Amino acid sequence: MRASVFLLFCATSAFPQQQPPRPVPPPGIAVPPDVRSELQAGLDRLSKSIAGLKNNPLLPDVLVFHKAVRFALEGNEFFNKSEFDKAKAELQEGQSRADALARGEAPWTKQTGLVVRAYISKIDGSVQPYGLVIPPTWYATSAHRWRLDAWFHGRGETLSEVNFIADRMKNPGEFQPTDTIMMHLYGRYCNANKFAGEVDYFEALEDVKKHYHIDENRLLVRGFSMGGASTWHFATHYGMWAAAAPGAGFAETREFTHIDKNGPKPTWYEEKLWHLYDATDYAANLYQVPIVAYNGDKDPQRQAADIMEKAMAEEGLHLSRVWGPDTAHKYHPESKPVISRLIDANADRGSNPNPKRVKFTTWTLAYNRMKWVIIDAMNREWERARVDAEVTSDRAVTVQTSNVTALTLDMGPGANLLDVESKPTVTIDGQKVLAPSPMTDRSWTLHLVKKGTQWAAGELDANELRKRHGLQGPIDDAFLDSFLMVSPTGTPTSPSLGTWVKAEEEHAIREWRRQFRGEARVKNDTEVSDADIAANNLVLWGDPQSNRVLAKISEKLPMKWTALPANGVLLMIYPNPLNPKKYVVLNSGHTFREVDNLNNAKQIAKLPDWAIVDSTTMPDGYAPGKVLDAGFFGEKWELLTRRQ
Repeated sequence: MRASVFLLFCATSAFPQQQPPRPVPPPGIAVPPDVRSELQAGLDRLSKSIAGLKNNPLLPDVLVFHKAVRFALEGNEFFNKSEFDKAKAELQEGQSRADALARGEAPWTKQTGLVVRAYISKIDGSVQPYGLVIPPTWYATSAHRWRLDAWFHGRGETLSEVNFIADRMKNPGEFQPTDTIMMHLYGRYCNANKFAGEVDYFEALEDVKKHYHIDENRLLVRGFSMGGASTWHFATHYGMWAAAAPGAGFAETREFTHIDKNGPKPTWYEEKLWHLYDATDYAANLYQVPIVAYNGDKDPQRQAADIMEKAMAEEGLHLSRVWGPDTAHKYHPESKPVISRLIDANADRGSNPNPKRVKFTTWTLAYNRMKWVIIDAMNREWERARVDAEVTSDRAVTVQTSNVTALTLDMGPGANLLDVESKPTVTIDGQKVLAPSPMTDRSWTLHLVKKGTQWAAGELDANELRKRHGLQGPIDDAFLDSFLMVSPTGTPTSPSLGTWVKAEEEHAIREWRRQFRGEARVKNDTEVSDADIAANNLVLWGDPQSNRVLAKISEKLPMKWTALPANGVLLMIYPNPLNPKKYVVLNSGHTFREVDNLNNAKQIAKLPDWAIVDSTTMPDGYAPGKVLDAGFFGEKWELLTRRQ
């Protein structure tokens, strides 16, 4: 790597003189010794019961009560005296469930009304709660498939597991649609359902589907305030919804946070990374999703619907809006039945997984599918890609693309859009490609690859090193799947590097626990097994001299430690040379810092695919230290020699 690659961003990358940001969650209150003793005794008793229920598939529904109280005790997360009684009640419920399972019973799985359930996350093995509101018309042996509405909650800095579960045991929520299961998501605390909070929806959904018959064409997303922001994100990034109903919230970063006025000035790569979550950038995808936006007419957070209305208009879409008259940041009672009427009409119709036309835009392979259109490769990530695909007759499909180099058209069984006896002609960017005929189950799949300016039927080389969905970066992407942190046991090349690495690894573990409500798996570099490499994204701390696993792969990485500036420490994400189906990350946890926890619109990726940090500047709540250089890898994971 040439020295000219290093570009300085010192002025905007470190804030050594500022006071530490206000902590989120805030410090809790003191727990009286007698209360602590009582809660610990309840935890100990429940632990013994749990030990006797090993391998019971319903065990997460018990574990979640134990975890809630344990986290509150260990993390100093009791914020009000009333929460002591909540914790006691939850331990009682957990014990009651454990005793029932020991008898071969599970009464909560057959009840209607409010039910707290949980799943074990693939990401970190943590148990995560969600709440259900089961309609009175439901019964366990019914073959009926139920509409499922997901509700994303608003911002709550004291929303510990204890408080979330207590609310889900007594509060049915803002909306209770008829004959509908409402799924209230914890979303891993208070992150607007980003990163692990985003994965929370899909893991909770899969768990619900194990226990209840769900109509997958009648999935809805809705929420208010921070939950409205979550709804905007899910509605624009995925096309699976029968309808979406965001209330207030935010939809992008720049204008909502007034960053141009308030600063600090973002780096060029931070601005590119806004394309990951800014819903305005994905407004065209609402062509597929019926959506009704709500806000009070006096609510400053009307800005979300205002800016989305503008972005949608640029795509030829007219946003349906419901207003609360003379209303600030809440639902107006007369507006709720209007919202319900509009949303229910679309829920009754259901989502169509195989429409004749699909309009799709994305900026990253992380979001690469809309209905039957899948983008397999882009010419350049973090620039807009578009696909407009239409079945123009039962023997013809027309596709227009931009910034796309590989594409799959994948209509599932029952699509029945094409003549089963014919080979359809696909016209892509004006070029005709003869495609295979549909299968007799009425499904149809075509892979297309662009070489130069020419499209042809065919698939990409599965073994080629390239960016692909789930292996496209940036650094934060590694924490959306199972990961293992690997601590160094050797001596680093410099004392400052060792000090920086120790501080930043401890920070990553601590902040994962606080912001994503799990406990990171950690092993020493001497303990990592082949099974660990096969199953996990590896987060390697240290340098090739101090970390044995890093030493094994350092020569196979596109950036070399020998080319770093003095006192430089390398942060990076890259396909693991020991298992290219997984990531390796060097010296980083999730990249937003404590200051970003104060505004959910700022809880976004702050570093790209790689960065070089001065190890003599200690990390803090604003930055990992002085960032000397940073950038993205190319589409084949190659090192680019200029900002791209």
